Amino acid sequence: MKSWIKRSLLGIFGAGIVLGGLAACGHRHPGWGAGSMSAEEQVAMRAKIVERVSSRLDLDAEQKTNLNLLAEQIAAKRQAVKGNTADPRAEVKALFAGSKFDAARAQSLVNEKTAAVQAASPELIAALARFYDGLRPEQQAKLREFMDKRGGWRRHG
Repeated sequence: MKSWIKRSLLGIFGAGIVLGGLAACGHRHPGWGAGSMSAEEQVAMRAKIVERVSSRLDLDAEQKTNLNLLAEQIAAKRQAVKGNTADPRAEVKALFAGSKFDAARAQSLVNEKTAAVQAASPELIAALARFYDGLRPEQQAKLREFMDKRGGWRRHG
């Protein structure tokens, strides 16, 4: 095979790999990044997750209500930790805006987030306990098995 044909084929093949890689990296799964979803999309995603867990654990009406309450608590506490900032990334970027890192503001952000987590913890733990304690032993075992097998609720793959 002539060298110019080899180079052309390798160039086309290499360009295809690069473009395919860029396309794969640029793809966003619609369920990833809850921060970029609208409030309606978050509610719909939460309902879908609750329905999936309910069907897999064969929950009755009271258990499903407890799961819904837990999901709402998680969403509310997540929002509380996030705060009222429209763009949290802008806050972090502002730490690097000057000629020196703003360590005082960084510590203040950490303190704010830590306080929000501590304030939210008791209600969230109570909702989780209410849900888990309301499960039958076989449902609890199924939940533990699922978490052992999958590494938790959020792991993909």
